[in-house]
Formats: sequence, structure tokens, C-alpha cells
Amino acid sequence: MAKKLSSNEVFAREDQFGAHNYHPLPVALCKGEGVYLYDMEGKKYFDFLSAYSAVNQGHCHPKIVDALCKQARELTLTSRAFYSDKLGEYEEYLAKLLGYYRVLPMNTGVEAGETACKLARKWGYQVKMIPDNKAKIIFAEGNFWGRTLAAVSSSTDPSSFGGFGPFMPGFEVIPYNNLEALENALQDENVCAFMVEPIQGEAGVVVPSEGYLRGVRDLCTKYNVLWIADEVQTGLGRCGKMLACDHENVRPDIVCLGKALSGGVYPVSAVLANDDIMLCIKPGEHGSTYGGNPLACAVAMAAMEVLIDEKLCENAEKMGVKLREALEKLPKSVVKTVRGKGLLNAIVIESKFDAWNVCLKLKENGLLAKPTHGDIIRFAPPLVITEAELDQCIKIIEETINSFC
Repeated sequence: MAKKLSSNEVFAREDQFGAHNYHPLPVALCKGEGVYLYDMEGKKYFDFLSAYSAVNQGHCHPKIVDALCKQARELTLTSRAFYSDKLGEYEEYLAKLLGYYRVLPMNTGVEAGETACKLARKWGYQVKMIPDNKAKIIFAEGNFWGRTLAAVSSSTDPSSFGGFGPFMPGFEVIPYNNLEALENALQDENVCAFMVEPIQGEAGVVVPSEGYLRGVRDLCTKYNVLWIADEVQTGLGRCGKMLACDHENVRPDIVCLGKALSGGVYPVSAVLANDDIMLCIKPGEHGSTYGGNPLACAVAMAAMEVLIDEKLCENAEKMGVKLREALEKLPKSVVKTVRGKGLLNAIVIESKFDAWNVCLKLKENGLLAKPTHGDIIRFAPPLVITEAELDQCIKIIEETINSFC
């Protein structure tokens, strides 16, 4: 039997043999259950990151794990060279659930974004009749949809794009939450799409003004431009609705999903659209060896059933209100801003404090969170969190913040 490592030994091994492309909080985890994570020494923590919203359904949800194990014993991968019994079932389930005609399955959130951009360009040339190689896609400042060359080509964060040029042509960036800037950009007849997060996650849970998403929908319709909603982090219950766009009762032309689509058990992503967009791509023009594999399909259907059966959207809305009410009462000398929707929330720390140090103190007190952009801490627990558990978490956050006063 292999010797169980200490946390420090885990840190050292990863530091020695792994690429240094992450700067993790110093905690080595080996077990997860529901809203809890456990380190190598057995200490229990509340998870307030949820793997960037991939584990909305909680860690190792038994229904999702059972679906994984059952399907893994039967058939895991065929490639799309053949049909499988699970893919059509999954596509029908997800399409009908979210009100679209078709689903294009992929593996990761960034692949969903790439797929949406390819779909939009193809539609631009075939339907909008944009001249060859002239199509443009508009993005919002502060966006984050991954680390591929295409994704960083739309970024305004130097840590994402610095040193990785030259960049993808045909991408333009405008201010977020600014309908005037959007309308100005959409007047260019070569624009095929506007891709935007309903709430910007990596930027620090930046919530747009009420009516912004409705304005986006109206302007994209007016100028015959596709609206791509990046719901990879905001969707599937995280913000208190199945999709964050549902808060304004608006329907994007293309929706990107990922993360919680598998409940954190397996990489699964998807792009949803109707026939006039989806059928622009023909056989051989886009795909992935693992995209839509039977194992992914079984896991994703189980993960979605958990969201619905356990009313996790409703719980996220209710618990989010309670959490923000508590966060608003924190000392203004430490926390200057609170923002969020559902259980996607953030606090902005006063500049005289370091958000990293606050997260280290939270860890000591039994709650795991991670800073972004130096002064912002996201608070996004699994949506299965109970009121009693949230009360414990609020107490930890209060005690931690008060220790900085």
C-alpha cells in the first residue's frame, strides 16, 4: 500500500514535476462530499469556489457518480465516426429542457466558446452574406472564456494575453454593460456576433445594470447579429435560474454551457442553437474525438436531473439573498463592495488589505475561497448548501473579516 503523503509532500511533488501555470492556495485536497472538501491531514473545509461553478451539484453527488460507473461498465467512447445510444437521448433531453432545437456536444467550456465563434462565422458567411474572411465578433472588456489562443485574443487581461501573440483577427472589444457602445459596434455590417457573459465571473462577479441583457437582445435583433451567451459559469442554477439570462426573460441565439453540465465529474460542454444557425456547419467541419461520448452523455443527463429534482436553482436564489445580506453587514473598513446574483457572489477588499491573505485566513478557519485580480474574493458554494451550513459559513466569514479590523 502506498504511503499517504502529507500536504507539504503534495505541494513539493507538484512543484517539482508540474508546469507552474497555477498558483494554488496552500491546501492539498483528497476527498470531497457535498459542500465539503478534506485535506491530506483530514481537516474539513467548506468549499466556496465549487471548482469555478463546476460542482454546483456538490462534490461526488451519488446519482451522478452512479451514472458514471454504470455507463463506464457498458461503453465509454465510440468517437463520432459511429452512432451511440446515448448521444441522441442526451441531445433531445438538453434541447427540450432549454428550449433550443439542437445541441453540439464538446468537452470543455473553452471548446464551447470556440464552437460558438465558428458557428457564428459560418452563419455570417452563409446567411448574412458577409464577404469571405471579413466576419467580426464583438466581445466585452473583462471577458474570460478560457486560455486558448482564440480566447486570449479577446481578452483585456495582460496575464491572459501577454506574450502569446499574434492574435486572432476579426475580434473587437467594447466596454461591458454599455449598450451605446454595443450599438455603435453592431452598425458594422461585417459583425456576425456579440459574445458576452450575463455576469462576468473571472472579472470579479461584475453584474450588469438591470435591462442590459434585454438591450443586448434587442440590438442584436435590430442589426441581424447573433447573440452568444457565455453561460459556462453563470448557467445551470448558479445565479438562481437555469440560465442567468432567464432573469431578464431573454433568449440568446447561441448558448455556451460547461462546468456544472457534468456536476464536476467529467469534462462536458455544449452549444445550443436552432436550425438556421446550427445546420450551417456540415459534416467534417467541426468536431472532437471525445465530444458527445456515451460516458459524458450519461453523466450530463444525471447532473441535469439533480439540478431539477433537488430544486437547486431555487435554493441558489434563496441562499444567495441570505448570503449577500450577511456580506453587506461586514465592516466597510475591510469590505468595500458586495455584488452577485444567486450563489455567484464576490466581495471587494479595501486596498490596504491583501485578498490572498484574507483567503489564507479563511482557509485556517475552515472555508476555501480564491482571490481574483488582487482585491476580489468570490464566494460560490455548491448549490446543495443548506441554510444551517450557510449559517456556519457566514460565521466563519464574519470572524475572518473582523480579524482584519
